[in-house]
Amino acid sequence: LASAEREHDSRLAERGRTEQRVAARTSRRDALEREQAGLREQLERARGAAASVAERAGELERRARRFGVAADSAQAVDRTALRLKEADDRLATAAFRAGFDTPREASRALLADAERRELQRRSDAWQAEAHAVAERLAEPDARAAAGQPPAGVEVAGTVHDTAERVLRAASSAAVTARERAAELGRLSRQAEAEVRGLGPVREEYDRVARLAGLTAGTSSDNERRMRLESYVLAARLEQVAAAATVRLQRMSSGRYALLHSDARAGGRGRSGLGLQVVDAWTGRARDTATLSGGETFFASLALALGLADVVTDEAGGVRLDTLFIDEGFGSLDDQTLDEVLDVLDSLRERDRSVGIVSHVGDLRRRIPAQLEIVKDRHGSAVRQRAVDHTR
Repeated sequence: LASAEREHDSRLAERGRTEQRVAARTSRRDALEREQAGLREQLERARGAAASVAERAGELERRARRFGVAADSAQAVDRTALRLKEADDRLATAAFRAGFDTPREASRALLADAERRELQRRSDAWQAEAHAVAERLAEPDARAAAGQPPAGVEVAGTVHDTAERVLRAASSAAVTARERAAELGRLSRQAEAEVRGLGPVREEYDRVARLAGLTAGTSSDNERRMRLESYVLAARLEQVAAAATVRLQRMSSGRYALLHSDARAGGRGRSGLGLQVVDAWTGRARDTATLSGGETFFASLALALGLADVVTDEAGGVRLDTLFIDEGFGSLDDQTLDEVLDVLDSLRERDRSVGIVSHVGDLRRRIPAQLEIVKDRHGSAVRQRAVDHTR
């Protein structure tokens, strides 16, 4: 009797859910009927605007095909949404009947293996007890009780009708479940095809991104974090350093030489455009920042002259005929000043003009052709003076 009562309650609940679905579908049917009536009215209004019935019929056939495709798509969306809503409703109802506020809370309350084994043990015990009860009912006294007149026919008929309604509802739910499973299978196949299609695109993106990271110096494969433009400029800087070393050794009496360095800078710095100075006195390379003021000046001058030579060689015969050097000579001692001026004189011997802007008094005695700026209260004036080196 307890089992029958539980089955009765379950079927009553299923009946309620079935009535809800019937009401929803009835409402949907009424909406479709109203939509159909509206379409008929629109068809009546639209028929008189065409030149002929055949022309209008052809146009309407074309539109109908398009509308049919759109309607099928919309119905498919509606069916899917409806099935999803029904599934959500059933899930929420089942969770609520189980004593949970939300399905998520129910999922968190899944039984552990130990609890599940305990429930299985209790179920096995109940089955054993049910078997014992069945054997008891098979005894003569129990069979004699069963032979008594049955309960009321009306009650049995009501139970039968209820069972039929539950069966119809279950059949409808099974059909809905099969349709939903088929739709989910189609969507799964479509998703799988889309994922396969994204594979080549992803590979192409990874290849281009790796190449971009290498050229930008941000990739881990680029050990020196050197950009592509830095890599190209580094080759040119090696040429400039080699050309500058020729004059720097002469200016420094053979002590210093410039060396290009592609060592990685400290911290997160990049490499590729570094310079070091090789000191012949110590035989070691060190940073150019360790040079003194005068040494820095003639090292910079040697770099400028080396750059001019490289540009001349790379420019297809175009020459840099005039160079101007502004200040910096005051930081040189007499010997270094003589060596620097000898280098500049060698440039002049190669048909180049070298202009020096300086306030150093010693240069007035060493430069033969001079332009002197004279200041007075009325302004500044330029005059040319020549130095006689015979005296």
